[in-house]
Amino acid sequence: MERYRRGELYGIAAEFETVEDLRAAAIRLFDARYRKVHFYTPYPVKGLAGMFRGMNDWVRYLLVSPLIFIGGFVGAATGIAMQEYANLIDFPINIGGRPLNSWPAFIPITFELTILFASFGGVLAFLVLNRLPQFYHPIFNARDFERATQDRYFLCIEVEDPKFDWQKTRALLEATKAVLVEEVPW
Repeated sequence: MERYRRGELYGIAAEFETVEDLRAAAIRLFDARYRKVHFYTPYPVKGLAGMFRGMNDWVRYLLVSPLIFIGGFVGAATGIAMQEYANLIDFPINIGGRPLNSWPAFIPITFELTILFASFGGVLAFLVLNRLPQFYHPIFNARDFERATQDRYFLCIEVEDPKFDWQKTRALLEATKAVLVEEVPW
C-alpha cells in the first residue's frame, strides 16, 4: 500500500483491553526494532516510555539547559541595567555620601529577575520543544480513541519509523492480542 508515501497516513494504531497485552505488544515491537512508537493509556504504565527513548530526548535535554541559562543571564543583566539606569541616570540621589551604583544593594532585585527570566526560559523551552499547544493530533482520528482516558490502552506506530512497512507492521500488530488494528489518517 502506497498511501503512507503520499502523506495521507499518520501511522497504524492498535487498541488493547489490558495493560499486559499492551506490554507484550511493546516488547514485540521493541524486539522488531521499531522506535517511533507512542502509547496512550488512562494512567502511567511503568517501563513503556523508557523502552523507546532515543537520541531525540538527549537533543531536547541539551537544548533546555542553555535556554534556561540564557534566560537567567538576560534576567541578571536586566536587573543590573535597570537599577544602574534608575540610580545613575534617571534619579540620582546622594544619601550620606554613598556611591550611586552600590552593587550590594542591587543583589536582591538581580537575583529575583534571574530566577524569573530563567523560569520563563524553561517554560518557553518546554512549550517549543514539545510542540505545545497542540490543538490537533492525528491520533484523534482513531476509532474509539476517547477510551484511552477511560479503560483502553492504545499504541501507534508512526509512518516515519525507519522500520515501518505497511503490511509487515500491520501483520505484527494483528499477531498480538489487539482488539482493533487500524490505520490512522492525517
